[in-house]
Amino acid sequence: RMMLLRLEKDTVVVWLLLSITAVALYSSYSWNVSSPFSRCGCPKCLGDSDPYFRELLTAAPEHFLSKHTISEDIFKWWKIFSSPQDVAGHNPGRCLSCAVVGNSGSLKKSHYGPLIDLHDVVMRINRGQTKGFEADVGSKTTHHIFYPESAKKLDNSTQLVFVPFKIADLKWLYIQNHVRILNPAFIKYVHEEWLDKKGRYPSTGFLILALSMQICDQVDVFGFGADQNGNWHHYFEKKTSLKTGPHAGLHEYETIERLDQKEKIKLFT
Repeated sequence: RMMLLRLEKDTVVVWLLLSITAVALYSSYSWNVSSPFSRCGCPKCLGDSDPYFRELLTAAPEHFLSKHTISEDIFKWWKIFSSPQDVAGHNPGRCLSCAVVGNSGSLKKSHYGPLIDLHDVVMRINRGQTKGFEADVGSKTTHHIFYPESAKKLDNSTQLVFVPFKIADLKWLYIQNHVRILNPAFIKYVHEEWLDKKGRYPSTGFLILALSMQICDQVDVFGFGADQNGNWHHYFEKKTSLKTGPHAGLHEYETIERLDQKEKIKLFT
C-alpha cells in the first residue's frame, strides 16, 4: 500500500511539472506569434519583462503612410505611392542596432562619431550636419527626418522621412525612392500615448526616437537635451539660447531619461 501511495504521489508530481511546462511553452509561443515585438536576436529585447511597455509599443498604428494604410476605395489611386520598406518591423533572431542622433550642443567634443557609425541604422534630425563634425557625430546616415520645408538634397543611400502637417506635404509621396511620410495617426499616437498630450505636437527628435523603437531592436540616443552648461543649442551653431517652441521640450527629455532608466534605450550625454 505504501508503494502504491508513493507511485500515485510521483504521478501527481510528474503531471504537475508537465502542466507547468506546457503553460510556459504556450505562453512563449503565444508571445512569439501574436506580437510584432517577438524575441529578437539581441541579449535583451525591447519588450522583455515589461508588459506595459510591450503594450505601448504594440498599440502603435502603422508608422509610415503607404497603400496598405488606407481604405480600399482609393487603393487604385494610392498605388502610385511607395510601399513600406523591410526595415520597418521586428524579426525574431535579428538584432538591428540604431543610433538616434539629435542636434544638441552636448555633442561638441564628445568623440562619439566612430561609435555612432558602428550602428546598422543611423537616424538624424532636421538640419543635423556631418561634414566637419565627423569626430563627434559620425558620417553615416541611413534615415533623415525633416519637415518638408526644411528638406535638403541627400545622397542616394539616405532615406528621407517627412513629418506632414498639411495636405500639400503629401505631394512627396509621388517620389518613389528614398522618401517616407510619417503616418499622421502615428504622430497623434506619440503625442497622446507617449507625451500625455503635452505641447502642441511632438518634436521631430522625439518622433524619430519613437519611430526607432518600432523598427529597431537596440536603440542608442545621442545629442538630446542641454549641453554640459545647461544651454540649449545646436552643435553646428554658436547660438546658446534656443527655445523649444510648441514642443514640450523638458517633458520630452524627462521621458527619454525614464526610458534610459528602464534600460529601453541607452542615452549618451
